Amino acid sequence: MATAPMHLMEVKQLGVKFKTPDGLVSAVNGISFTLDRGETLGIVGESGSGKSQSVLAMMGLLATNGQATGQVLYLGQDLISMPKADLNRIRGNRVAMIFQDPMTSLNPYLTVERQMTEVLEFHKGMSRKDARVKAVQALDAVKMPEAARRIGMYPHEFSGGMRQRVMIAMALLCEPDVLIADEPTTALDVTVQAQILILMRELQRDFGTAIVMITHDLGVVAGLCDEVMVLYGGQVMEQANADAIFYRPSHPYTAGLLAAVPRLEGGDAPMLAIPGAPPNMAKLPAGCPFTERCAMALPKCGTERPPFAPAAHDAQVLRACHLGIDDVTRNLERLKMEQGARA
Repeated sequence: MATAPMHLMEVKQLGVKFKTPDGLVSAVNGISFTLDRGETLGIVGESGSGKSQSVLAMMGLLATNGQATGQVLYLGQDLISMPKADLNRIRGNRVAMIFQDPMTSLNPYLTVERQMTEVLEFHKGMSRKDARVKAVQALDAVKMPEAARRIGMYPHEFSGGMRQRVMIAMALLCEPDVLIADEPTTALDVTVQAQILILMRELQRDFGTAIVMITHDLGVVAGLCDEVMVLYGGQVMEQANADAIFYRPSHPYTAGLLAAVPRLEGGDAPMLAIPGAPPNMAKLPAGCPFTERCAMALPKCGTERPPFAPAAHDAQVLRACHLGIDDVTRNLERLKMEQGARA
């Protein structure tokens, strides 16, 4: 009997908990997905939904009071249970990450050159001279002005956008199999943002790199991602291909996120917002975490956690909701009408 092909990366029931003075905080609760070569997974959701903590757990970079459970399999090897020495040979080499805040991610005491060449010396065994040449090429690829001169500078001598480009170049140095990008274009203007997204597509085309893209920008998701995972309260609300997410969302939270995107035809009308605030992660409700903010919540939504299962209208769409898809669609149309009425 033929065995199923191995996924490049497979995440199984990933959980993250933090010990705090106020008790145990469940930041991520049972995230699962697979990733193959050349695919892009977008992870979206409000701040505090668990996006960054999930990928930090995948990279073994949680804070000291954090603990990850579940499995993160890279070519069948579990990164969570792997000895640190073995993880270091994979992390930054075959699985790389672009961090959200480049100022705190770059070492202020070392030049950009030393921080970049160190990666190539450690993972590729390059000489310092050859590593410098490769590093300058990487900076040129992300459109760093005067890369050969600037590489000898310190992080504080760069603008925020330039520091972000340095982080992106460092992540791409070893041509990784998996690239995890945590808000990689936040500090960049739209022109440079487009250049970076093109660079990521070229990386996929040339090397089959798989990308996990965390972003608040749904435009980036629409232009780059094949699959989209919507997080809220550390749980997956909906997961489907990008077309299904944008054209027929099946969860009220996804519908609310899409309705909050400003539209050109809206004029000076105020943007729609999801009412209320995210849940207390130390005291999550027994049912759906979105219950208190959902205008369509049923009585059982607050007491029974909906199963994360294929939607009745499309088996490729996974969702965690007690409501029918038609109810969610009507709610989205209502939100759009409200937006039009305010215009």
